[in-house]
Amino acid sequence: MTDTGVVLSGIRKSFGSLDVIHGIDLKIAEGSFVVFVGPSGCGKSTLLRMIAGLEEVTDGEIEIKGRNVTDLDPSDRGIAMVFQSYALYPHMSVRENLAFGLKMAHTARSEIHSRVAAASAILKIDHLLDRRPGQLSGGQRQRVAIGRAIVRKPDVFLFDEPLSNLDAELRISMRIEIARLHRELGNTMIYVTHDQTEAMTLADMIVVLRDGRIEQVGSPREIYERPANLFVAGFIGSPRMNLLTAEWVGDGSIRIGSDRIASCISPEKLRRGEIFTLGIRPEHFIVSSNSAGTIPAKVDFDEYLGGTQYLYCQLQDGQSVIAEYRSSVAIEAGDTVHLSSDGSHLHYFDTGGQRFDLAGILGGQTAHDRLSR
Repeated sequence: MTDTGVVLSGIRKSFGSLDVIHGIDLKIAEGSFVVFVGPSGCGKSTLLRMIAGLEEVTDGEIEIKGRNVTDLDPSDRGIAMVFQSYALYPHMSVRENLAFGLKMAHTARSEIHSRVAAASAILKIDHLLDRRPGQLSGGQRQRVAIGRAIVRKPDVFLFDEPLSNLDAELRISMRIEIARLHRELGNTMIYVTHDQTEAMTLADMIVVLRDGRIEQVGSPREIYERPANLFVAGFIGSPRMNLLTAEWVGDGSIRIGSDRIASCISPEKLRRGEIFTLGIRPEHFIVSSNSAGTIPAKVDFDEYLGGTQYLYCQLQDGQSVIAEYRSSVAIEAGDTVHLSSDGSHLHYFDTGGQRFDLAGILGGQTAHDRLSR
């Protein structure tokens, strides 16, 4: 995956006086699985539709496999798109739905038959070829929609929230199917979702968007373990990262309210009394009954999920936290617990909301500065 599959250069989109995409630059490696993720209205579907040619680009260029496709029709871009709504023809059989685009392109009948047979075998829908969409389940219809994209043999597959109409259990099985499909076909795939679980489980690379701008690009592990700013830290993770107002005490510890928590940052890295945002993921809290060097927290609500329990707590200064708890000893609402954390799992954000760490402080450069280069 060394060659470039898709390149976006200075992409902007405006609807009249309203700017919705603000100069996006992005390189997508050929054969990679890239997920655009972000809250509703962040511009992820608009960006995908511009790559597809369904939305006009206000400014900038789009390249696919080295070709400038900015002004080309969708049919000439070497892409195939899978929509949220499936967009199947209800009066046609599955076989006819799969073949329709190829017929319109005047593909030879023998080639159509070969491609339909290959796609239906990959997706395991051979037994459905003579049915109509109304006779199919949601998952089967989604497979047919994906099959219609496969038969076109595109350079790039585009998925626009394809699983949002399915129930939770079916979404899981379809995620596995799409991941398997990517491994088998090896095509570049660009996938839009607001579901961070889909993003984390499917992507080679995640692009986190907010308000028409890229907040961070990285692997799922990079995005999760080293969020570039407060937005990414709060958006990626379920439950979300705890983001607490904290003060550097100056003696190797951090004060949250009137309580202290141990830190791995040496005293010279922050000024005594400096206020910043401390990030701790729920699974990185250590929950104990020992009060030494810990933060007391009152449990407002406990969410028991079998092997894992999430404790929704309130600290003495009124800040709320979520802590993951794994033990056979029951903890319930109204109990007081004591929280601590391994210093290596703490995240630090400055007053501007950007991540900083030891390397960044020593070099006079934030993580955001490095990512922006």
